[in-house]
Amino acid sequence: MIEELKKLKDDFMAELENITSISELENLKVKFLGKKGKLTEILKNMGKLSAEERPKMGKIANEVRDILNAEVDEIENNLREKELNEKMKEEYIDITLPIKSANYGHLHPLKETIYELEELFESMGFMVLDGPEIETVENNFDLLNTPDDHPSRDLTDTFYFDETHLLRSQTSPVQIRAMKKYGAPIKMVSAGRTFRTDEVDDTHSPMFHQIEGLVVDKNITLGNLKSTIDTVLKRLFGDELETRYRPHYFPFTEPSLEVDATCAFCKGKGCEKCNHTGWSMELMGCGMVHPNVLRNCGIDPEVYQGFAFGMGIDRLTMVRCEINNIRLLYDNDKKFLEQF
Repeated sequence: MIEELKKLKDDFMAELENITSISELENLKVKFLGKKGKLTEILKNMGKLSAEERPKMGKIANEVRDILNAEVDEIENNLREKELNEKMKEEYIDITLPIKSANYGHLHPLKETIYELEELFESMGFMVLDGPEIETVENNFDLLNTPDDHPSRDLTDTFYFDETHLLRSQTSPVQIRAMKKYGAPIKMVSAGRTFRTDEVDDTHSPMFHQIEGLVVDKNITLGNLKSTIDTVLKRLFGDELETRYRPHYFPFTEPSLEVDATCAFCKGKGCEKCNHTGWSMELMGCGMVHPNVLRNCGIDPEVYQGFAFGMGIDRLTMVRCEINNIRLLYDNDKKFLEQF
């Protein structure tokens, strides 16, 4: 059998030298290595061998098969490459003809701001989460400790589908979903579109973007909140930025604050853009998470504390890009957008 295998190998290599096409190669492979090929005929005699000889002969036969298959693969690759080159010569196209210059787009200023904010918060250890724009009244108001008579619940302030579903008026419901899913401790932000029935003017729109953040852990204080916000704003606007915190009211935080920053144009000296106050428009709201909100999400407020914050991405983009009218962000004016 060894002599037969050697002769089979030599015959195969001799015929392989005359192969000029893929079809001829396939026929050769079937002739020698197919189910009814010469190698199979030789292996049929394995039954005549002793139990000690069979493994040795089987190993030799496998080695011969592997060598022949490798030769087939190499020749096949060479033939296919040759066919491809010939085909490319036949189908040659002159690609040096001049074409019109292509116009390349870029990210919208709002998207650039969103991506930058998400990367910034991720670098500070925050998870970036997302949530649905169609929300339940429970997540949007009830679990956020919003009183039944709060003005934001009115039909004149919120877009309702029915008594239990609405277009979210804030991204805070993502915080509720996150606390229900992950519990405490947690550190997350969420950016997205929100909807309120605001009249359109230079700084208001019925659809706008928010990013909100939440931190819940043991021994969290207002100092942690202030440090986080100052770090974020300085990263966005520069180390020379100063902040001002004013008491405010939000049903889901207590105490609650609003945050102002020095004017990006005059650096706090006073100019026409800031009405000579030295301060820009209110950038964000924040506060310590109300114990009722933690309790509503199954977190013990006696063990855990937290802070939350939210800022309008549209207004932030307006300050950074020196845009004086929010409508410009949504008009899709190509000439306007090409500035950024």
